Amino acid sequence: MNIHTRKYKCTACGRCCGSSKDLVVHRRSHSGEKPFECDACGKRFTRSRELVVHSRIHSGEKPYKCHVCEKTFSLISHLDRHMRVHTGDKPYKCSLCNKSFNQSSHLQLHKRTVHSKRRPYDCPHCGKLFKINSDLNRHVRIHTGAKPYSCRHCSQRFTRPDQLKTHLLKSHNEGTWLPCNICQKKFSENSNLKQHLLRHEGVKPYVCSRCPKRFYLVYELKRHRLVHSDYKQFCCGLCSKDFKHKRCVVQHFKKCSAKLR
Repeated sequence: MNIHTRKYKCTACGRCCGSSKDLVVHRRSHSGEKPFECDACGKRFTRSRELVVHSRIHSGEKPYKCHVCEKTFSLISHLDRHMRVHTGDKPYKCSLCNKSFNQSSHLQLHKRTVHSKRRPYDCPHCGKLFKINSDLNRHVRIHTGAKPYSCRHCSQRFTRPDQLKTHLLKSHNEGTWLPCNICQKKFSENSNLKQHLLRHEGVKPYVCSRCPKRFYLVYELKRHRLVHSDYKQFCCGLCSKDFKHKRCVVQHFKKCSAKLR
């Protein structure tokens, strides 16, 4: 180690940095300081380049394109992961059931949702519990009405990134549709296309434990189970009225918020 590197040593952990600027950024890991804030959603970041990359979520900028299917990505690392869809490479294997995944995040999600019953994330508005934080964040938007994803071509805003992607395809002809090779119905997301193909195959793997009904998708089964229960998991953040179904609380929230204007 040369004398110049020793000058930029963190007094908290002893780590040596290559420059005074790197040391300033490193110290934020101890202080928790995040000086760079997104104007669209308020999320904060330690580094300015992290904010630049995050901003692409709102702007829709995706400079990295797959040479096989022409799908675009905001990060080169996302493109690298995507290429495994075409190669079939699944290097991440579950030690509990031997199921393999093409992304480490998918493996971790699989372990939390399949092999664990812990639900550490609770909604501050209605108390509903979630296994993963991203599910909680999406759920909270039901109560707040937040729409953090904005179209760069018009004033439209959306709750989820897939809604923005569909809007860009339909309204601005930006992106690439994924057609079903059987009926030619088009989809903006590969996961939605895969779910659609199950209906052509006639496979309904999810069976209700209370009645003989079967379903193509797990969320359809979960929605059906409400028929056999009085549990109302969705709550309006304005008037605290409870609902069984998400679509009902969304519709109610719009009416409820309009009355308060």
